[in-house]
Amino acid sequence: MAANWCEREMALPVGYLVGAYLLVCRFKTLNGLLPQEYICIISTSEPDIIMVNAIYQVPRPNTLVVIEKSSARHDYKSRGKKMEFQDKVVFLTGSGGGIGLAIARALIRKNASVAMIDVKPQPDNLPEGPGQFLYIKCDLTNDEMVKDAVQATIEHFGAIHHLVNVAGVLWFGKDKTGLEIDLSVWDQVFDINLKSMVRTTRHIVPHMRDAGGGAMVHFSTIQCLRGDAAPQDAYQASKAGVVAYSKSLAIQLGSVGIRSNVILPGPVVSPMQTRWELDPDSAKTVADVIPLGRLGRVEDMAEACLFLLSDRASFISGTELIVDGGLMARP
Repeated sequence: MAANWCEREMALPVGYLVGAYLLVCRFKTLNGLLPQEYICIISTSEPDIIMVNAIYQVPRPNTLVVIEKSSARHDYKSRGKKMEFQDKVVFLTGSGGGIGLAIARALIRKNASVAMIDVKPQPDNLPEGPGQFLYIKCDLTNDEMVKDAVQATIEHFGAIHHLVNVAGVLWFGKDKTGLEIDLSVWDQVFDINLKSMVRTTRHIVPHMRDAGGGAMVHFSTIQCLRGDAAPQDAYQASKAGVVAYSKSLAIQLGSVGIRSNVILPGPVVSPMQTRWELDPDSAKTVADVIPLGRLGRVEDMAEACLFLLSDRASFISGTELIVDGGLMARP
């Protein structure tokens, strides 16, 4: 059977196609002919795009065609298509709510195995799969508890490939200028926001080495890049330390295939910022300053995190990704 149109490629939404190499699709010609069935040979290289490499039985050479509908739908699970985080184990701190919970949900939907670590009780409404999770209550300021949580993860899942450090505190009222802050508050903030990252990395890196490498994503804030007329100096300084430590880890661990990056969120609607729920006018004032015209969502942070964990970011390490709707681009 001769191919009349085999030199062109057409990117199609994944919902039209299946993870198979031979697919019958329904097309119609742009000149209004009745829909007919044609055979496509497709190749699959990316999770979101499938390329049509050849279309056979086109009525005439060089006739343009468009998809009307396909004979089947995209279904990774039923077709045995490996999902992006299948067979990957992620140790995720701060996963009891907010950004951490959004990341956990996204990873579980992508078929990852997630060790959800938080001092809070397990949240409701976690996805049923296709991934799985183990929820561990853990105080990240307690080194023995962190060590035990890592060991429990290894015993349950058998490995750790990725580490995501989201846990942190922002204490309005108590956290203020370093000229006035109670130094015990300063120490507590650093213990939770920065020293917890040291604890997780020192216990998890040996397992990441054993797994043949992996990726780390740590959460900081755009506030560590600038000052503030109403400062939370312990928060900003501790989050600046996250950036510095991540860069050091990237250099130390690159040779064993471990990447380390930081996400710098801008203003995000999350449990840490409940003040905006109580004061919608204040939330609107902040949103109006953001070039994209809205506050960030926890799902925005989850998408950025999954990108940095994935193989799509395999040559990205030792850097920071600002996710702020363009706020830091303003003069």
